Amino acid sequence: MPATPDPASLQPRPGLRFAGAALGLVLPLLLALGLELAVRFGVMEGRLTPPPSKIITTLSGLVASGEWFSHAFATLKRVAFGFGIGASLGILIGALSGAMLLVRRLIDPAIQALRAVPSIAWVPLFILWFGIFETSKITLIAVGVFFPVYLGVLGAVLAVDRKIIEVGRVFRLSRFDLARRIMLPATLPALVISLRAGLGLGWMFVVAAEIMGASEGLGFLLIDGQQVGRPDLIIAAIFSFALLGFLTDWLLDHATRPLLVWRDDLSSSEGA
Repeated sequence: MPATPDPASLQPRPGLRFAGAALGLVLPLLLALGLELAVRFGVMEGRLTPPPSKIITTLSGLVASGEWFSHAFATLKRVAFGFGIGASLGILIGALSGAMLLVRRLIDPAIQALRAVPSIAWVPLFILWFGIFETSKITLIAVGVFFPVYLGVLGAVLAVDRKIIEVGRVFRLSRFDLARRIMLPATLPALVISLRAGLGLGWMFVVAAEIMGASEGLGFLLIDGQQVGRPDLIIAAIFSFALLGFLTDWLLDHATRPLLVWRDDLSSSEGA
């Protein structure tokens, strides 16, 4: 009888993990190098398409003055509050809608219709309701986060195999134990994916939120760069959004991995 391989031996070695992570930098570095050379050799005009060297100089100046940290902290705070509110409501209402047919028939059609409304369409309404201060911005971000989380949780609950639930009932599990030991593990993978999708939309919605009239934040840097005609400042703000969005998604991914250690699928062999 063949020996069963040790699960630890199936995990990538640290060197391979580093190589896999570094591989993701190849394309961005090649694009940056190509743009730098194109501007230096006059193939592209550098005033409206600043080379990476100028963008790095702009970012370095913002970091050295401390301005970048104040803008980044303001944006991070808005995304954190909006994500917390939107994700909590999405999980709660999605779970109720998935578990109770009456609730689903009552609220799901309205939610699906509102889901199609563009983010910018909410801006004038929220300004009228909440003013131009933090409440309207956080509410807009929460709306953006809510829909993918709600949809993910609803779909996960509806996709739970009936036979698994029947097994729990055969073992006379209470409603609480049924939810904790069967429903929760069955829906966790989809919940994590929906949280990551909601976080991504939260970063998209924060731009619309900060266009409402913010005096600080990375969205403010975008508008400021447009008004003063500085594409290097606009691209520096875009790069900052990309960096912070990637880091927060990475943190969320790694924070939720301990909840999914019981899975034996392709994701468990990445070792990232």
